[in-house]
Amino acid sequence: MNTDPSSLRRDYKNEPLRRADMAADPLIELELWFLEAQTAKLLEPNALILGTVDAAGEVSTRTVLMKGIDARGVTFFTNYESEKGRALAEHPQASMTFLWLDLERQVHLRGTVEKVTEEESDLYFAARPYGSQIGALASLQSSVVETREVLEERYDELRAQYPEGSVIPRPECWGGYRLMPDTVEFWQGRRSRMHDRLRYRRDDGGWVVDRLCP
Repeated sequence: MNTDPSSLRRDYKNEPLRRADMAADPLIELELWFLEAQTAKLLEPNALILGTVDAAGEVSTRTVLMKGIDARGVTFFTNYESEKGRALAEHPQASMTFLWLDLERQVHLRGTVEKVTEEESDLYFAARPYGSQIGALASLQSSVVETREVLEERYDELRAQYPEGSVIPRPECWGGYRLMPDTVEFWQGRRSRMHDRLRYRRDDGGWVVDRLCP
């Protein structure tokens, strides 16, 4: 096994990424890329890295699952009182990065984040599996828990309170966010590190596309 990361090499072999082949709206293009990732049967193709900054300027990243793309932006759900939720309340700007290594592709977004409507959060929560609904009630996300057993006991108590098949209320502290991008960059691997990078940026209500050096 090679234990020296500086010697690891992989030459990407993708075809050129041409502006003429891409949609005028980056969110439409993102949806097309996501569908290709699904078709390729990648593991968790909707996984993304979410970056936030809190009021003190501390930067944090974590993996979340995208649950929607439309003309408004990209949606995910979480506990509003988690570390990311507190950061977004203080500084409602974030970044997202989708990395699909098997396709030699990456998409990076930056923009403003807002909460989705309560109706949207209710609908998605009701569509979640039973165990995930109970888990959202049981976990005070990002808070300290004494032991794993304490968390599991809380989960079991809630299962007894809400047997499978019953209506489980969505916690008030749990719901969705939508990132409304100002920039969206599409990256595609090419030979000899001469990668293609096309960046969409908002301009007077429309989108301008720039080609960036790799």
